Amino acid sequence: MNIADIIDAIGGEIVARGCFIVDISVSKDNDIVLTIESENGKIELDDCVSLSRYFETKFDREKEDYSLTVSSAGLDQPFKVYRQYLKAIGTKVEVSLKGGKKMVAVLEAADEESITLKYSVKEAVEGKKKKELVEHNDRFTMDQVNAVRPFIEFS
Repeated sequence: MNIADIIDAIGGEIVARGCFIVDISVSKDNDIVLTIESENGKIELDDCVSLSRYFETKFDREKEDYSLTVSSAGLDQPFKVYRQYLKAIGTKVEVSLKGGKKMVAVLEAADEESITLKYSVKEAVEGKKKKELVEHNDRFTMDQVNAVRPFIEFS
């Protein structure tokens, strides 16, 4: 079983449920892990169960000898596909840049090559004794970025 066969067989059903594929992995032993995300909102348990059942109608477990796990892209997981960036525009994200810099910022824009972040940093300002919060709106190319993930705030 290969990834292209899986996408051909269930891709339409995933779209019909308002979801998209984040990742598919198939081990040598045919252990399949399908990671999905919702276009609007969050993945429900019913989405995972329904896709798993639909998958079983397309592939005969006796012939293929596979195991299947359908899961949502976790909140603590970095973005893997462009659609996750698009979905997160306007929200806070945790960003890890190459060189070790980490920040929490609002994802203002994203395209295939870059992301634009809005964030504030305390900096020395000419004529002031104390550092002040300075707002930045900077573009980073994807080769400058290690990881971007949703920022989880606890109230």
